Amino acid sequence: MTHPTPLLTIDNLVIRSDGDGEKSIVDGISLQLRPGEVLGLIGESGAGKSTLGLAAMGFVRQGLTISGGSVRFNGTDLVDAYDASRRKVRGQQISYVAQSAAASFNPAHKLINQCIETRVVEQHASVEESRRKVEGLFTQLQLPQPMSIGQRYPHQLSGGQLQRVMTAMALTPDPRIVVFDEPTTALDVTTQVEVLVSIRRAVRENGLAALYISHDLAVVAQIADSILVLRHGKAIEYGTVEQILYSPQEAYTKLLVGTRKNDVRPPRATTKEVLGVSGIFASYGNHPVLKDIDLSAERGETVAIVGESGSGKSTLGRVIAGLMAPAAGNVMLDGKPLAPTISERKPAELRQLQLIHQNPDMALNPQHSVRRIIGRPLTFFEGLRGTALNARINQLIELIELDPAKIIDRKPSELSGGQKQRICIARALAATPSVLILDEATSALDPLVAQGILKLLARLQRETDTAYLFITHDLDTVRSIADRVVVMQQGSLVESGQTARIFTDPQEPYTQRLLNSTPEMNVHWLDRVLAQSAP
Repeated sequence: MTHPTPLLTIDNLVIRSDGDGEKSIVDGISLQLRPGEVLGLIGESGAGKSTLGLAAMGFVRQGLTISGGSVRFNGTDLVDAYDASRRKVRGQQISYVAQSAAASFNPAHKLINQCIETRVVEQHASVEESRRKVEGLFTQLQLPQPMSIGQRYPHQLSGGQLQRVMTAMALTPDPRIVVFDEPTTALDVTTQVEVLVSIRRAVRENGLAALYISHDLAVVAQIADSILVLRHGKAIEYGTVEQILYSPQEAYTKLLVGTRKNDVRPPRATTKEVLGVSGIFASYGNHPVLKDIDLSAERGETVAIVGESGSGKSTLGRVIAGLMAPAAGNVMLDGKPLAPTISERKPAELRQLQLIHQNPDMALNPQHSVRRIIGRPLTFFEGLRGTALNARINQLIELIELDPAKIIDRKPSELSGGQKQRICIARALAATPSVLILDEATSALDPLVAQGILKLLARLQRETDTAYLFITHDLDTVRSIADRVVVMQQGSLVESGQTARIFTDPQEPYTQRLLNSTPEMNVHWLDRVLAQSAP
């Protein structure tokens, strides 16, 4: 059997950072991509996945330099080619789908005009022909109202719809290769399935070659033919999807495969209720977002609140934390009612409820050192200063399993994503809370980093008896960390119960749909989901 000539050949590529001692971001990586082939690039943040994906177009971000190797597309070395030659390749013969569609579109222009731009301006196609092309792709990608959805603006679409529009925009110039850079990472599991199906269909029906970049091995297994595992800029392991999933050779690959093998948390003895929420209604203007919500949490218990984006999970967390006043209902702490907003709550009440956000970059002041970030609540709540303050800061940093001597005077920009989230946890623990509200606290992290954070949270809970409200759309995480699960849909509570019961015997169709949409380490998982959902 003869193999077709590779469309893309990357040979011994080296990409270095201009600063930081000329650190290698990509270190001697080689690969080939043939027509119709999908190659998955897997690895944690900093592995070099996105840098390698962009290099496939002969492009590097500011501050990086290609210092060795070659990138040959259809016989042309994009590293040494003139800028004009590279521009003819980028966006036309090799196109790119970014992780955040919302940040990639111009909010002031209609979607159809943004989708046809490359075909009209660079390929000199007519506007009318380009519109028909895009509308056909909208239909292929199963977007609603494909003939008119392009007349909308980006903010008028959901995240999943916008991600599919971006895929259509990438396919409009009829490229030979598409680079998909984490296209479903920020999506809910149910939306992720829809986008995965659309991308897989588009790749197969258009005969494309593709690089599919992700840190989620279970997702890549549904799209790719083969997988290249990266770590610290180096190639760790390469093989077919089946070989990587079922017989990985390298220790790091085995860790990635094992991250989703979580057992349900064993039952715990009941304790005293610390948090009670009853009859909560809330709205944004005239739009209701919470409808008669009741829930409770006991000391040392983890209650997971799950559901799609827009289900009201984060709004419920904000109401409980006092960041948003409810239209009706009560929040009780240790049997006593709390004032609806933080401005009305006493300092002793404020310290009992602490919130940890999804994105530590947005939650930490970039101008403050770790010492100041953790020290501020200690001074505010306990009045600590001087030697006593420094000793307590060091103690909290050690509690989150970091070395105080190495990070206490660093700023957030000098820390990894996992380290920053640990600092957020330490800051919350500085208030010695009774309840921690964790709003998607691990969803932005790589699986192995997230697993470390979850183990840390479990240990801290055993030591402090703190109750956790864990807001998430990742049911695989819920399986291992939650004692009870509360399922929300469109602002209402549709089902709740012990974790083992929810996972083995869900009563509501929506809960069953969520469970079925959680990716598994199985090559045929997506096909099975599609078969189950077929009429």
